Amino acid sequence: MKGRRPWVVGVSGASGTPYAAAVLRGLLAAGESVDLVVSRASRLTLLDETGIAFRDAHWRDDLRQWLARGADGKPDRFDADVSDVRHWSAGDLAAGPSSGSYPVKGMLIVPASTACVAGVALGLSKDLLQRAASVTLKERRALVVAVRETPLNGQTLKHLVTLDEAGAVVLPASPAFYAGATHIQDLVDFVAGRVLDAAGVPHRLYRRWEGELGGGSAGG
Repeated sequence: MKGRRPWVVGVSGASGTPYAAAVLRGLLAAGESVDLVVSRASRLTLLDETGIAFRDAHWRDDLRQWLARGADGKPDRFDADVSDVRHWSAGDLAAGPSSGSYPVKGMLIVPASTACVAGVALGLSKDLLQRAASVTLKERRALVVAVRETPLNGQTLKHLVTLDEAGAVVLPASPAFYAGATHIQDLVDFVAGRVLDAAGVPHRLYRRWEGELGGGSAGG
């Protein structure tokens, strides 16, 4: 579509596919276009966490099924219009997001494994996810890295500092409880909301702090 400027969403192999689903739903609900890159490792994680096999030949149906599923595993909980999502195979290094001339708003990596963090920090570009992230950094576009592994060793911490110094937002997938979470989906949506906050995308995924103690539990 002419004039389209999507957000690239990269999904790595770390546990946390519900975070990616919530971010994708949030972007689409805000009217944003999405270019999706699902790594080979993340497909195994998605299959393990949801039972959904993400297939290149049937990616649209698989994506709909994934985004419809709640963090509690219940199917058909959400309804997302995926008509403005474009999928790129992780092995396609000739894909649009591999070039700085391809127009995008920025990139969100959610969840980001430590292997993905290392690859981006070192500029390895071993697959499209890493290459797109490297392009995002060199073009000085927004890059949000939602790292989700614990504990973190010294080498990973150095890689995260490298990404921060390169201009990326390092955003650990750390849920907060002041927003009055009562279900697992609330905790997932908090992290997804913070990712969207860092990207400047409006949403209503969580209750914001308003300076009132106990505000999150009132009427929770």
